[in-house]
Amino acid sequence: MSVGSGTVSFQTVRETNLGVVLRTVRELAPCSRAAVAAATGLNKTTVSSLVADLMARRLVRETGRSSRQRVGRPGVLLDLDDSSIAAIGLEVNVDYLSVVAVDLLQRELVSRHVPFDARSAGAEACARHIARTLGATVADPALRGRTVVGVSVAVPALIDAPSGTVRHAPNLGWRDVPLRDRLSELLCEAGVEGVPVRVDNDANLGAVAEYRVGSFAGTADLAYLTGEVGIGAGILTGGGLLRGVSGFAGEVGHLSLAPDGPECACGRRGCLEALAGIGAILRGAVPDRFPDHPLSGSDVAELVGAAVERAEAGDDAAVGALERAGTWLGRGLAVLINVTNPSLVVLGGYFVPLGPWLLPNCRAEAAASAFAPEAGGCRVELSSLGLSAAARGGATAMIHSLDAGLLPLPGPVAPASEPAAPVTGPEPAAPAPDPASASSEEPTAEPTAEPTAEPAAGHAESPATDAAHPGGDTADTA
Repeated sequence: MSVGSGTVSFQTVRETNLGVVLRTVRELAPCSRAAVAAATGLNKTTVSSLVADLMARRLVRETGRSSRQRVGRPGVLLDLDDSSIAAIGLEVNVDYLSVVAVDLLQRELVSRHVPFDARSAGAEACARHIARTLGATVADPALRGRTVVGVSVAVPALIDAPSGTVRHAPNLGWRDVPLRDRLSELLCEAGVEGVPVRVDNDANLGAVAEYRVGSFAGTADLAYLTGEVGIGAGILTGGGLLRGVSGFAGEVGHLSLAPDGPECACGRRGCLEALAGIGAILRGAVPDRFPDHPLSGSDVAELVGAAVERAEAGDDAAVGALERAGTWLGRGLAVLINVTNPSLVVLGGYFVPLGPWLLPNCRAEAAASAFAPEAGGCRVELSSLGLSAAARGGATAMIHSLDAGLLPLPGPVAPASEPAAPVTGPEPAAPAPDPASASSEEPTAEPTAEPTAEPAAGHAESPATDAAHPGGDTADTA
């Protein structure tokens, strides 16, 4: 069969349809094969074959029969099988690494926050530390017997996502670092082979986390602001990430709001980051403790804690610094609101513990400075995901890439009675089991002998994409 000038094999179509069925089960579970067929347009025999394949891979399981009365036998209900795979997300920032592993249902299996001076370490040492952390996560008992389907690494930087290259990370001091390729090499050296690695911007993945698993999950038009040493924005419109032509959209931290203002790490003056970033806040809130070197290592968490203590005690310097930062933050958000009109802006990272003093001025200034009345209906709220948002978003994006057919599905796993295989990357897809074994679950009138690789006519000859990811790039999944 042909699409344009290219050729799509039946195997490619089958892999696409496996992703379609997996995603549909996620959306409808518990559901019958007949319900999956109705939702996808695939015929019931093809769905039975695809479900049998997914069950052999331990991605889908049966959960009993429907109690709904109908002609024929009640349909067997399907749900996701959360026992076989894991996806890992890791964030590297100036002062820490955060790593999260999730299962097919996006539930946390592992969550760690590790203090780490990434700025001082340099790119190569940092890559080695990331690889060691990922290796330790893969070997964690919570992942025993699971296939790791992918690793996503979040960096506060301009990222060339297709190549996984860090183009510019001013707060880390990195330029043109081929991080994805280097991590793949290091993981291979450590015996973790065949696991896809992706690199993306931390704010983008924070936005994905908010959309998928945060307190405001399902909000399709939102912006997530990192509250780290840097400020970046991940922007969702209609449930998909706004990237721009080079993938560099969302760098609101470098909006120049005061051309004669303080110098920013990027070399310019008066950037939002230099006025309302964590460094600017701490310099004003705890001036006697602020270091005479760039913030790094344990500086940030310790000083944020001190700023909170002083603000709670009513210290004028601390409260004043936070209120001024809130005003600048509101002005920056007004620009974002004018351009993208989100329904929600979520402040993350260290903005969360500082939120009680930032939010009042931030909300008021955003409403006053935005062109649309009442900031166009935009709310400003605090994240519930803490410093793990970007890592959680990376892991979640990998799971939804699996649903969208953008990652290889893991091969069939040995039965529970056999020794579990080591945790590795996904194996190439195996031939599907005989569909006749699955078709008996359908109503008795259903046929049972259709070729398994053939898609339903006129339905699934083109690759599926995540409904929230129209561009087809895994990192855009939200």
